[in-house]
Amino acid sequence: MADGPAIDIHTHVLILDVEALVSGHEGRHAEAARQAAWNGPESIARNRSLGESYRPKLTDPAVRLAAMDAMGVDIQVVSTSPTQYYYWAEAPLAEKVVAAANEHIAKLVTAHPDRLDGFAAVSLQHPQLAAEQLRHVVRTLGLKGVEISTRTNELELADPSLDPFWAASEDLGVVVFIHPLGCSLGERLDSYYLSNVIGNPAETTVALSHLIFGGVLDRHPGLQVCAAHGGGYLPMCSGRSDNAFNVRPESRTTAKSPSEYLRQIWFDALVYTPHPASPPRGASGTQSGLPRHGLPFRYGHRRSAGAAQDRGSFGCRLARDSRRQCSRTPQPTDMTISSSTGHGLPAGIGPLQPQERIGAHHG
Repeated sequence: MADGPAIDIHTHVLILDVEALVSGHEGRHAEAARQAAWNGPESIARNRSLGESYRPKLTDPAVRLAAMDAMGVDIQVVSTSPTQYYYWAEAPLAEKVVAAANEHIAKLVTAHPDRLDGFAAVSLQHPQLAAEQLRHVVRTLGLKGVEISTRTNELELADPSLDPFWAASEDLGVVVFIHPLGCSLGERLDSYYLSNVIGNPAETTVALSHLIFGGVLDRHPGLQVCAAHGGGYLPMCSGRSDNAFNVRPESRTTAKSPSEYLRQIWFDALVYTPHPASPPRGASGTQSGLPRHGLPFRYGHRRSAGAAQDRGSFGCRLARDSRRQCSRTPQPTDMTISSSTGHGLPAGIGPLQPQERIGAHHG
């Protein structure tokens, strides 16, 4: 199989216009306090110490492109730092935040069409508005996917109120990239960087389980979902979900065994091993691992010349040329999945401190 472009779908940007919009709002300060509690003082201090070295890679396209070249990454799909979801915002402010974020991402993609593509932001806390925003970014700005968190405030992703967003996502054929902000385990993970090490995959696991058991993938079978952090622990432990489906009436909520739905979900490869434990081929079908990085975070890693490369198709290939084709099931491809780093914002870094730590880079 010939080598193809190395495409990283898990990278973030920090959008300063968004920070200006939320500056001084009570919700912003309350969220910062929650993030500080989740991460703990040691991780917050470490993130702050790294802030100046990280920020150019989050905000300067030239620095980003140079880092991509150094890592051997041909194309990045950029998305907002999850610290900039700001799901606490009421509709008027949320509209401005999302518009600023999506216009920024669209400009990056337009300026570097051969190197960058983008996932949009939406106001998921306002589902009807989120659906309208998604239609706008696809039809007007030309973006092909959307990034959301693992829940919106206290609502799980299977909550019926979110169906307008899921229906629009299915109708438009966009990729929905699910990336957590924090973890519901909270301060139990405030030491040893466990908020990230355990918290991110745990939160991803819970979100995917709600999507499956809550019937979202039954109601919207055409959804193209991609989960960060390797899908959390779900791909390796899907047998537990199947067992509950078989023996517990409260778990028998779906049209088929839970593991069957893994065939409908893509996972990035941000697990930091060349050959991580994987579910049986009967559970997830052919290789469905996707590129992930984490530039500029030290918790990320760089692709070395001799590093093994995962291979797989994303269903919708996210390069802005003839490579962009859609298929509903994983297929062999010549697209190289690289393993370097990405862009996000750790807690304690950013114009308004403390900020939360973000995903791929540190994970």
